[in-house]
Amino acid sequence: MTTALAAPPVDRLAAVTPTLRQVGDLKRVRVAHAEGSVAERSFARSWAALVGGADPATVADRECAAALAGARLGGVDAATLLACGLDATEVETVLARAVDELVGSLHPSTGRRVRAALPRLVTPGEPDVPVPPFVTALRRQPRAGATAAGRPRLVVEPAENHAEHCWAVAVYGALLADDTGADPAEAFLLGLAHHLHNARLPDAGFAGELLLGAYLEPMTSRLTDGELAELPAGLAARVTATMASRVDAETPLGRTFHAADVLDRVLQVHHHARAAAFTVEQALVDLALVHDGPVVDYHRAVLRAAGL
Repeated sequence: MTTALAAPPVDRLAAVTPTLRQVGDLKRVRVAHAEGSVAERSFARSWAALVGGADPATVADRECAAALAGARLGGVDAATLLACGLDATEVETVLARAVDELVGSLHPSTGRRVRAALPRLVTPGEPDVPVPPFVTALRRQPRAGATAAGRPRLVVEPAENHAEHCWAVAVYGALLADDTGADPAEAFLLGLAHHLHNARLPDAGFAGELLLGAYLEPMTSRLTDGELAELPAGLAARVTATMASRVDAETPLGRTFHAADVLDRVLQVHHHARAAAFTVEQALVDLALVHDGPVVDYHRAVLRAAGL
């Protein structure tokens, strides 16, 4: 007999999804002073902190706060603001302004956790430790995107990488956990770790998985175990304990993970569709590319003269 699944929190998902969409755009934000997107750097920073012995709940709350601030500030993060001359109090003020623009869409408990984590963005207080090799590999490993059996694959560029996807699922999961009754730290860990096997196995998409057939599960299990062996024993055990929740949506953690995973996969497709359909009118009218200021009339005159 099939067990009836708990319904997702419909009203809450409708409220929070626009925020998750903006957070997910950090996969596409880069800066001159560091390699990789904001998302993949957060993925690496999270694993470094965890390997260094940080509490997963502390890491989850901090990276959720960083993601919400980044959704508004882009690559202008705490370290950048400090390097540009702001003091710690001023940096926290700027970050709080950014977070406050989005935190109202979240569960009240989530909002409190995220706000309380803001000071840790300014002074993380953790040692700088090397990340496991799988972190670098997942940053290099592209996602396959949408594939279907018997159909040519649709290649959409630039492809996200597995570090970016795992980061998004981790952050989305931690932000949704209070709505689904899951532990935010466990949701964060499961999101970070759910594609460890792809550190070695290239992503062939769902169509490729069907062709691998019965070989797929034992292969991914072996590869996952190999990557978990790179972690400290206590952290590996805690990550392993979360993995059981991937198989169904019958537990709070399972529901949280699968909600975060499917939202990220579909929001990624929405991003490519929006980018392909983007118009000049959206930039000039909706986003006010030529915005009000002391020389806006001159700007408009230049554009009229240029036929733009």
